[in-house]
Amino acid sequence: MTRIFTYNIDMNYSSIEEFLRQKGYSHHIMTHLKRTERGIVHNGDWAYSSAALVPGDRLVITLTEDACSENILPAPVPFEIVYEDEDLMIINKPSNTPVHPSVNNYGNTLANGLAWHFAQKKENFVYRCINRLDRDTSGLLIIARHALSAALLSSMVASRNICREYLAVAAGSVPHCGIIDAPIAREAGSAITRCVDFERGERAVTHYKCLSRRDGCSLVRLRLETGRTHQIRVHMKYLGYPLLGDYLYNPDYRIMKRQALHSARLSFDHPVTGIKMDFTAPLPDDMEWIMK
Repeated sequence: MTRIFTYNIDMNYSSIEEFLRQKGYSHHIMTHLKRTERGIVHNGDWAYSSAALVPGDRLVITLTEDACSENILPAPVPFEIVYEDEDLMIINKPSNTPVHPSVNNYGNTLANGLAWHFAQKKENFVYRCINRLDRDTSGLLIIARHALSAALLSSMVASRNICREYLAVAAGSVPHCGIIDAPIAREAGSAITRCVDFERGERAVTHYKCLSRRDGCSLVRLRLETGRTHQIRVHMKYLGYPLLGDYLYNPDYRIMKRQALHSARLSFDHPVTGIKMDFTAPLPDDMEWIMK
């Protein structure tokens, strides 16, 4: 793919590289641009990244990517595209779909489905998933379309500038609302499970609000302030209201065959244009059936 960025300069910069660094261009991207024919064009002419910028200058950056994710086999794995532009995609991932290929999942992942999607359009595609969801968690996630948007979005995740809200069905009657501020660590002797541990854990904060209750279950809206592994699942168990169907933390499948967790909303400023973005995904059928 080729993505062209045009910047109209309104102040002095000691170098093009200084300006681009402030725009989020990494060392890797800068190296790539320097090796790209007319990757950096200053007032119509190819330029070194060391050239100075003054008000009124016009800078055109051409970011090209010819590579593909070689180890991802294209396969027709279903998913829904909620939004797509030159910089990012918003995907509504079904449950029972891993995000990345792994030892036991070679061709049934979201990555395989996206590789298939772009192969049908005869477009190169490098898989860059920004916010990861567990296999059985459904809902919204962000895919970066190129290296710059990936760097910018990853920085936004680290600085907590992407708001993530989830819906979950928990066992029991969850209180009206509250904040869970409890550090999470890897459980001793396990490579997978996590637990609340006030001595070894990293700080984890989850805001929750109970939306409705029915037959001993609660529909809960949760907002992540941090992003620890299994954070919602661990925090809800710690609170005393584990998620239905959670094979790690509440292996009771009488009502749900998978953990009742759904990434329902993402809101953030577009990493390139700055436009406010807000996306929602409705409650999936299995979770809605429980509450209705």
